[in-house]
Amino acid sequence: MAAATGNAPTAGEYIIHHLQHLKIGSGFWTVHLDSIFWSIVTGVLGCWFLYSVARRVQAGVPGRMQAAVEFLVEMVDAQAKGIVHNAHSRKMVAPLALTVFIWIFLMNFMDLIPVDLLPWLADKLGVHYQRVVPTADLSITMALSITVLLICIFYNVKIKGAGGWVHELFSAPFGNHFVLWPFNFLMQIIEFVAKTVSHGMRLFGNMYAGELIFMLIALMGGAFFTAVGLPLALGHVVAGTAWAIFHILIITLQAFVFMMLTLVYVGQAHDAH
Repeated sequence: MAAATGNAPTAGEYIIHHLQHLKIGSGFWTVHLDSIFWSIVTGVLGCWFLYSVARRVQAGVPGRMQAAVEFLVEMVDAQAKGIVHNAHSRKMVAPLALTVFIWIFLMNFMDLIPVDLLPWLADKLGVHYQRVVPTADLSITMALSITVLLICIFYNVKIKGAGGWVHELFSAPFGNHFVLWPFNFLMQIIEFVAKTVSHGMRLFGNMYAGELIFMLIALMGGAFFTAVGLPLALGHVVAGTAWAIFHILIITLQAFVFMMLTLVYVGQAHDAH
């Protein structure tokens, strides 16, 4: 991106430009096309990865990829068994948790791609704004958390019945007395809203911070390499590598935390108060 003066952009202009979405609409109805595109791409890649491994499953001594996926499946299944005690529900919840983990991991993984690479390629195609980390977009993480909320409501109704769940909304946590019904209902709504907002905000906050750090590292590395007469792009890669190695742990942990909270919230939907 060039500054308005035709010179190289300042640090502020660089960051502001990289934080702009490719979007249509305005206000509440703004649609971030880049976030949607990369969410779909990573989702398709995750499905293709699991399908390709499942298609090559063999008895006896498994390959490295099959062993890694089997370890992941067993880990998720063990967590699901410890949280969701309904065996029938786990037939859907465990694969759901595995899908959530892999999909969010892949969306987070986009943060490890050199910060200027994909925006530069998009710019060559005439697309001047491009953010490639879907989980650094609040609209994506909140959409994920709202989906989890809808799944929880589904299991509340399925396990307890519509009447049983409505009764629980008005009788817990303070007790089944008509004087307490408004307070019980208010507390239940606050709980649902708080869990949903914190679920999405936690993932967004961590990934947004990581995206900003990569931009700052790219700026510092590029400035240093340019000062000593080396290519700017080389500075971006070298400076970002150290943080990327550490960031691998963060993107994995955030995917795991989101998956575990999904299991916890769905498990709570099975419990009666």
